[in-house]
Amino acid sequence: MTTTRPLALLATLALSAPTLAACASEGSSGSASGAGAITVQNCGEDVTVDGPVTELYAYDGGIISIVLAAGARDELVAVTGMARDQDLLELAYPDDRVDELTVVGDEFPTLENVLAVDPQMMFAGYGYGFSEARNLLPEMLTEHDITPYLLSETCRQDDGARGTMDAWTALTTDLTNIGELTGHSDTAAAVVDDIEERRAALEAAPRGDEQPTAFLFDSGTDAIFTSGSFGGPQAIFDTAGITNATAEVDDTWTEVGWETLAASDPDVIFFVDYPGQSYEDKVAVLRANPASRDLDAVREERFVNLPYAMWVSGPMNIDAAEWVRSAMEHFGLAPESGIEPTLDITALDELPGNDWVR
Repeated sequence: MTTTRPLALLATLALSAPTLAACASEGSSGSASGAGAITVQNCGEDVTVDGPVTELYAYDGGIISIVLAAGARDELVAVTGMARDQDLLELAYPDDRVDELTVVGDEFPTLENVLAVDPQMMFAGYGYGFSEARNLLPEMLTEHDITPYLLSETCRQDDGARGTMDAWTALTTDLTNIGELTGHSDTAAAVVDDIEERRAALEAAPRGDEQPTAFLFDSGTDAIFTSGSFGGPQAIFDTAGITNATAEVDDTWTEVGWETLAASDPDVIFFVDYPGQSYEDKVAVLRANPASRDLDAVREERFVNLPYAMWVSGPMNIDAAEWVRSAMEHFGLAPESGIEPTLDITALDELPGNDWVR
């Protein structure tokens, strides 16, 4: 997986529509401005709509999960890039008719796809749909009176790298903002509360004398695609009580050399289940490369494979954190906590690996 892989006419709204108050959330500064208008902060800029968004286009499984969790299923008029995550989304959101979502385009959205749908808003991110190489950028949508909303995980730093806030703040900001923008603030707030409650339970769980180290292996041959300090995996590992081997990388999803993996000598290697390099291929690469084949985690097969949409910024990051903690306990790297994962990914028949939980 790479995040470069990884919006219908605006309904007329009465000026007397009720003003929506901002939902309190760390990192969110939403507010109502003018009769019926809704304004939220997104990557340091104001995003204002005349009233609740009724036609939203979303790209990528993690972003789609944010929209569903925020209660905006009926506002989701089109999606792209859902195929790899559909089974997981159906499992996590069984009442949201995921199989009935309108899919447009192929693996990536194009400007033509978006203009054909002509939504009020498109929710995507830099490298998650918006891409110079693919000729689809937020300002292009603005020129066509389509409001872009950027995935907060991908907000750009001054040097162009992605990530300007910690990953949990990025996620709760997006949940809160999308809930407010679509008129579902209460639903979004309940999801944020659930995430915070489960986070607190994991962070209060007993820890061992030494904190284990994890390395996230998305894919790789010449170099390794992984995630740094601003990506969802950092939040997941922190909450589960495990050190992210690439925490010193001030970016989200990025490449590192094999020497980084070797130097970290991780206790467990986590995989992103994503088309292009299978679970079996990843294991084979690790066993063949001189930098990794003698690592304890490789020799002892301490591998954990979780779906893509659990790793990228989205509400299932908390499910991933529960599974990471469960893995640590299974491998004897953390004391028993009594915490059971809420989402039963063993129901995903096509998810390879993880024989230890079956």
